[in-house]
Amino acid sequence: MREVLRLDDVLRLPRGVRLRFDEVRVTHVLLAPERTFDLDAVAADVLSFVDGIRSVDDIVAALSEKYLEDRAVIEHDVIGLLDELCRKRVLDR
Repeated sequence: MREVLRLDDVLRLPRGVRLRFDEVRVTHVLLAPERTFDLDAVAADVLSFVDGIRSVDDIVAALSEKYLEDRAVIEHDVIGLLDELCRKRVLDR
């Protein structure tokens, strides 16, 4: 059984996974071995805070402040995105 993502989890990009801006396609991408994920601007912004130091709660707080949005809305969206990327094994806890 897979563990549920928690607010105190600290995430990082695993070895071999990189967040890059593809200048040819003018979009952010998450590069993983044998896979590429195209990201919209919001997903790229969320992932820019994933540094192996900040917790999910820290990321939510930073984004809530940056976008002047209700924390509950940000939290729901951020956890959904990060949880999906953990399931795809392009984020580690």
